[in-house]
Amino acid sequence: MDSYKTFEYDVLVIGAGGAGLRASIEASAAGISVGLVCKSLLGKAHTVMAEGGIAAALSNVDDRDDWKTHFADTMRGGQYVNNYRMAELHAQEAPERVHELEAWGAVFDRTGDQKILQRNFGGHKYPRLAHVGDRTGLEMIRTLQDHGIHQGIDVHMECTIIRLLKEGDRVTAAFGYDRERGKFRLFKARAIVLATGGYGRAYKITSNSWEYTGDGHSLAYDAGADLIDMEYLQFHPTGMVWPPSVRGILVTEGVRGEGGVLRNSEGNRFMFDDIPDLYKDQTADNPEEGWIYTQGDKEARRPPELLTRDHVARCIIREIREGRGSPHGGVFLDIAWIREKLPNAPEHIKRKLPSMYHQFKELANLDITEEPMEVGPTTHYAMGGIRVDGDTQMSTVQGLFAAGECAGGMHGANRLGGNSLSDLLVFGKRAGEYAAEFAKENGATGVDDSAIADTIQWALAPIERQEAEGSGESPYQIQYDLQDTMQELVGIVRTQEEMDQAVEKIAALKQRADQAAAPGNREFYPGWDTALDLHNLLTISEAVARAAARRQESRGAHFREDYPDKDEEWGKTSLVVKKGGDGTMEVSREPVMDIPAELQAIIEENR
Repeated sequence: MDSYKTFEYDVLVIGAGGAGLRASIEASAAGISVGLVCKSLLGKAHTVMAEGGIAAALSNVDDRDDWKTHFADTMRGGQYVNNYRMAELHAQEAPERVHELEAWGAVFDRTGDQKILQRNFGGHKYPRLAHVGDRTGLEMIRTLQDHGIHQGIDVHMECTIIRLLKEGDRVTAAFGYDRERGKFRLFKARAIVLATGGYGRAYKITSNSWEYTGDGHSLAYDAGADLIDMEYLQFHPTGMVWPPSVRGILVTEGVRGEGGVLRNSEGNRFMFDDIPDLYKDQTADNPEEGWIYTQGDKEARRPPELLTRDHVARCIIREIREGRGSPHGGVFLDIAWIREKLPNAPEHIKRKLPSMYHQFKELANLDITEEPMEVGPTTHYAMGGIRVDGDTQMSTVQGLFAAGECAGGMHGANRLGGNSLSDLLVFGKRAGEYAAEFAKENGATGVDDSAIADTIQWALAPIERQEAEGSGESPYQIQYDLQDTMQELVGIVRTQEEMDQAVEKIAALKQRADQAAAPGNREFYPGWDTALDLHNLLTISEAVARAAARRQESRGAHFREDYPDKDEEWGKTSLVVKKGGDGTMEVSREPVMDIPAELQAIIEENR
């Protein structure tokens, strides 16, 4: 059997984004040993791409805001299929987590009286997003890393985990390899926290970076954990569409939060054509006159461009399909129009949106202070994920916790912008806290040597195959075909026939992946990395396709062209994905948790 190096911790955290770092900090504060494994380099986590801000009811810009309104907004955005307990805890604890981040050195934009400044964002009733220009995620990661390095956390960079090992019903270890040298690593732990993000790389057009291959989702599923809400995948309305080399790169909602408007090729602001009844009372009749650039809008009036992301994305697709799109298959996002209202508009835009200004200047040779941007929907965020307890973040497998994007339930059918960063802080902290508690209460366990041997054999198989002998094909081609399948058949607008086709194609791709060949040296070998990532991508793609085919209604980010309306009975149902006894994937219906009367009253008060 190939040799491997062993490490042992009380708590092992897999993933070094906002949730993983916050979990590591909290677990370490309990006085136990903590290991942190990340697939890329420390500081390269996808959290840095979250630009708009952190949603928290600080009430610094509008004193009417409070956790109850934030909770109600989150539930409405999620179409009321959220895990209500997670939404409640998130709204209650987000302000404390933001102030904690500030105490650790985070630098936020400020109001005139030096409070943390907050901006408007889609689906939020009041200005709620604490921000640092359009670089909020970067500042969060910087702060958490600077604070975390003093906590005695062992960090293992450029290490990919390929399997979780169990003893009975309890997780006991994680097995992976060093991406630089290809050497295997065994991490024994009393508790494990998954904080691996999403799976956007299953799609052709995505804002997600290369690491987002559904690792945590797949690891948990293979270990016997439940997945929930996998049909709900958010397509952010605004990604770059031109030039082709940068297609899908995120254009932050902060552009619209600062006054950017969407127009079609005819120059019309098409978002006025389709405003849901729930939001009509929040929309100004003439936002070009009513928009207030100071953050003091006491009427909470807002333009229709700040409706929820699922709705805006579908409206953009409608314009493109009906022939009113931009030259390169998108629509126009215009922030330059505010020059008519603000004499210092170019400086204002550069100060508020520095990353967007430089992104378009360098990648598209376009000055956003003078010209509109071309944008279109891009695969962005997974609402579905590992099923966890709302308080502790423990999965259905003993000793296995999850936080952040790889955990499901918090956002329901659609996540509101800005809720992702506060989600990372709130539930990263809770996952670390309860993982440490579990580790203290439960002793060390053994690791099955035969399971390690099987894992090594599986991992080395692609290297040992020879493509030239016809025993396999390039893993890159298989990944490309999967991305094409998911983009075309399980995208923004879905039908039964297309999703059934997707399930069949994914089954065929799995057979091809089982024979993928990546012959060569294990050191610095992206081909081998891709061959191993395929298992995760295919597992999660099947879960998404099967769950989406099962839900016969349209709700939030899940839109069925053949079932375009919401269904009351489906609104009482969650779909749970689990691994059957024979290894096949099972999708079952379970009732959504009943919302307690006191929380239901809060929702009714804020409709």
